[in-house]
Amino acid sequence: MLLLPVTLTLREARDALRLLKMSLEREAEPLLVVDGSQLERFDSSALAVLLECRRLADAWGKRFELHGLPPKLLELARLYGVDELFATQATPA
Repeated sequence: MLLLPVTLTLREARDALRLLKMSLEREAEPLLVVDGSQLERFDSSALAVLLECRRLADAWGKRFELHGLPPKLLELARLYGVDELFATQATPA
C-alpha cells in the first residue's frame, strides 16, 4: 500500500510522484493500493499524481485501487471530468 502525504500541491507533486514511482517499482503485488486517508491539503496536482500512478500501474499490468480519498478531492475529480477513472476504486474517508 502506498500512502499519500498530508499535503499534495504543485509544490510537492514532483517529489511525491517520484517516491510513489519508486514504491511502485518495488511493489511485487499485482494490486496497487493508494491510501489517501492522510491527505488534508491538495490541489489539482494531486489528481495528476494519481492519474500518473494509475497509468504506471496499468503499464506494469497491476490493478489500481484508491482508498480513503477526501470527499473534496473526489469533487475536484468530478469537476475535471476524471472521476470515472477513480469511481469504482475510490472510497471516501
